[in-house]
Amino acid sequence: MSEAQPVPESSPFVLIVGAGLGGLMLGTILESANIPCGYDCLLVSRPKLHDLLRRRVPDHKISMGKRVLRQEEHDDKVTVYCSDDTTYECSVIVGADGAYSAVRQNIYRQLDEEDKLPLSDKAPFTIGYTTMVGTASHLNPERYPELKDKRGHFRLISGNKNDSSYAVTVPDNKICWALQIQASESKSEDENLDWGQESVETMIKEFEEFPCAYGGTMKDLFDATPKKLISKIFLEEKVFRTWYHGRSVLIGDACHKLLPGGGQGAGMAFRDAVVLANCLYNMKDNSSKSIKSAFDSYYRQRYPEAEMQLKNSAYLSKVMFGQRKKKRATSYSGRKLIGYHL
Repeated sequence: MSEAQPVPESSPFVLIVGAGLGGLMLGTILESANIPCGYDCLLVSRPKLHDLLRRRVPDHKISMGKRVLRQEEHDDKVTVYCSDDTTYECSVIVGADGAYSAVRQNIYRQLDEEDKLPLSDKAPFTIGYTTMVGTASHLNPERYPELKDKRGHFRLISGNKNDSSYAVTVPDNKICWALQIQASESKSEDENLDWGQESVETMIKEFEEFPCAYGGTMKDLFDATPKKLISKIFLEEKVFRTWYHGRSVLIGDACHKLLPGGGQGAGMAFRDAVVLANCLYNMKDNSSKSIKSAFDSYYRQRYPEAEMQLKNSAYLSKVMFGQRKKKRATSYSGRKLIGYHL
């Protein structure tokens, strides 16, 4: 077997745009020639990423403990009313407040009263999975040797029922983990949506003996995870048709909620933010006409990808987590098909 050649000092760093046959062939040849191309996929725990982004915003621009009750438009401004009797005025209000966005609910309430809300936007989310997530810290690399590797290791275990788990190593001797249960078709919506602390404790006990992808049981990771970093969430999916109205606009989960199989939730929110920022930056003035034009442009650029990622994420989630008997054949063949590329 021939040894890899050292990288000449004069070798260029190559970025290939496009992953068709030509682009992939070029990447293969450059890899064989040890000429640097492409970028590594970087992994970071969600709390650390959140803290990194949080520190980029000045403290005086963030108000904690606020709950938006409603927003009202008056000519060239929006007035936002909060539950603590405070009010705020702005030219544009952006609903980045998650899947159960208060901003979206206020927009839709107004449109519904005017009989302008599409029927599809009135329909509830489709609940695919119940999930418990956490980040185990201060782990011993001798117990989990994968932590010694600078590369992240992703592992998935499928249970015998409608359950599965996955875990990925991240820097600082941490493992991000998740448990997935398909939402029961026989349970009521309230049962599927039970997310209180008692429900979290029940789920922890239920899965203590579930195999851990890195050896031992999930109890080992539960015990190494601070309670405040364990959350029970509901993996729902839906792309809303209406993303803006007047001077109010939505981004992220507030307008498109995706299942996690495609790994696109955060990325979609980031891309929404970038496109919306560019559209706002290019506005000529703060008039309603300019704002509508900016929102139109944002919607045209982002809605098609949201529709596409909804389908991709649903399929990949079924491949990774779908375990009902009628889905197992699809799940098994799909894993063989996508293999390494996940």
